[in-house]
Amino acid sequence: MPDPNGHRASAAPYAPYLAEGPRTALRRFTEADAAEFTARARESRALHRPWLFPPERTDTYAAYTGTLARDPAREGFLICERGEEGEGGVDGAIAGFININNIVLGGFRSGALGYGAFAHAAGRGLMGEALGLVMDLAFGPLGLHRLEANIQPGNAASIALVRRAGFRLEGFSPDFLHIDGAWRDHERWAITAPAAEDSWSTRAECA
Repeated sequence: MPDPNGHRASAAPYAPYLAEGPRTALRRFTEADAAEFTARARESRALHRPWLFPPERTDTYAAYTGTLARDPAREGFLICERGEEGEGGVDGAIAGFININNIVLGGFRSGALGYGAFAHAAGRGLMGEALGLVMDLAFGPLGLHRLEANIQPGNAASIALVRRAGFRLEGFSPDFLHIDGAWRDHERWAITAPAAEDSWSTRAECA
């Protein structure tokens, strides 16, 4: 099925899926994704600002994905749609991304999440499913014990996303990150592997 906006409609020639859910799948960033990713980012500027600034040009995309690929302390995942359900649901279309940054192993085994949905996928529940897939990878094959998400207090959608996934509010960090020309306050949300298992069990019992 062609995408009405002219974006590539299938991920198959680009990279295999690492994890799949009913509506989303995860795979690595590739050079071939530059045009679609940057077009989606430009279309989503109103949704992302002032919280998020994903690359909107092919040169900044190359630098961004190059860092993800080279840095052993980072894992990057594209979120792709599966099937053709729902408005705009084109099979293989890039719906967003979730990265695990600042990975520390040893006795800590923790990583920090960075993520964003693109405008055509927002509000459709895709990010929640994809976050669950990333948590499965993080607490499974990647061997992490803890994931954290540092979120600006006014970013209600992002806070709601991690709260639904079982993250707990750990504290408040003033002037935590330099974003859009200023140091921004952030709330610290986190979940550990045992808490994630409890959350999954609770959701399964309620299903």
